[in-house]
Amino acid sequence: MSHFTTIKVQIKNGEILHKTLQELGYTVETNTNVRGYQGIKTKAEYVIRQNNGYDLGFRRQGDNYELVADFWGAKIDQTKFINDISQKYAHYTLMEEVEKQGFNIEEEETLEDGTLRVVVGRWV
Repeated sequence: MSHFTTIKVQIKNGEILHKTLQELGYTVETNTNVRGYQGIKTKAEYVIRQNNGYDLGFRRQGDNYELVADFWGAKIDQTKFINDISQKYAHYTLMEEVEKQGFNIEEEETLEDGTLRVVVGRWV
């Protein structure tokens, strides 16, 4: 019996996801198994190993990625984990799009509530 749970996340770009996970301090393995209850495994494109034997993985599902893990054993704060990744991922996605469209970062600051404020501009 599998104990894996999947959570859909608004992440489409695997390269940015990988960069995000590394920036947040995680060591990431690619295209390997996520370990769960009683050694049960499932495949994922990006896997964060945990010392307790319960890994966290991201696998492609259609156009998006989903988080897959045995959360009972993983013992993480799911909401904080997903929020941290989502915020950093959104920042990297924004920076990539800003650059593609020829904008420059004029100002960037983190507000007291943790919100990131970015001002962009370009000369025309």
